[in-house]
Amino acid sequence: MIAAGGLWERCAGGVDMESFNLHEIIGFSLELLLAAFLGGLIGFEREMHGQGAGFRTNILICMSACLMMQLSMNMEVLFKHLDQQSVVRLDPARIASYAIASMGFLGAGAIMKSGVSVRGLTTAASLWLLTGVGLAVGSGFYAPAVITIFIAIIVLYGLRRFKSSILKEIHTHITLQVNTRICDFSNIEKLLDTYENLSVEFVNFRKDILNNVTLYDIKLVSKGIDRRREIARQLRQLDGVNEISWTDVSLF
Repeated sequence: MIAAGGLWERCAGGVDMESFNLHEIIGFSLELLLAAFLGGLIGFEREMHGQGAGFRTNILICMSACLMMQLSMNMEVLFKHLDQQSVVRLDPARIASYAIASMGFLGAGAIMKSGVSVRGLTTAASLWLLTGVGLAVGSGFYAPAVITIFIAIIVLYGLRRFKSSILKEIHTHITLQVNTRICDFSNIEKLLDTYENLSVEFVNFRKDILNNVTLYDIKLVSKGIDRRREIARQLRQLDGVNEISWTDVSLF
């Protein structure tokens, strides 16, 4: 049986842990703190808007990426005892590339699908961004990392108001169950025509002749003010409408 000390020597290969002086250790610590601070700035914005990947998650991601990059940048120091005859080949970029690739799993977890709507894309993008920021801090590119976070904060905070002012298209899928004897599509179309900037993209229907019931599937496209609730309320008040449901089919 190999003693604990011998096992450590075989695994570490006689790595001299004194290779890092106090000045370098303080530098590593400051880099980790900077990464945590930058990650916290983005995490605070995500936390404010009720995202699952919030304050703590973003800090941990950015700090972890920084640590991985520090390890990549110092692999040569850690394994300087190896000579040219060693079969070990060091690739400083390998750990960083795996860090970026593995972030896809966390990003996928932040994306949620509800019906035909997708949410969490911005959060997933911010996690990927923080991975890059952490790697940049760990490699000593402090200015690009800080500038990136500064621009990201402007995008997340400033463009949120700008986004709400954009007259974007709103896609809505409405399902109506009507009594065929009392109401037909001409009544529905007449009501929809009263709204400006609203168009019917397509209509499907299925008739139950025995029960005099028709099921309409209507996809609406509107631009500007969101009036879906008002339209649904007006449709519900039509004579012969038995049931109504609507789904937002926009992607966020």
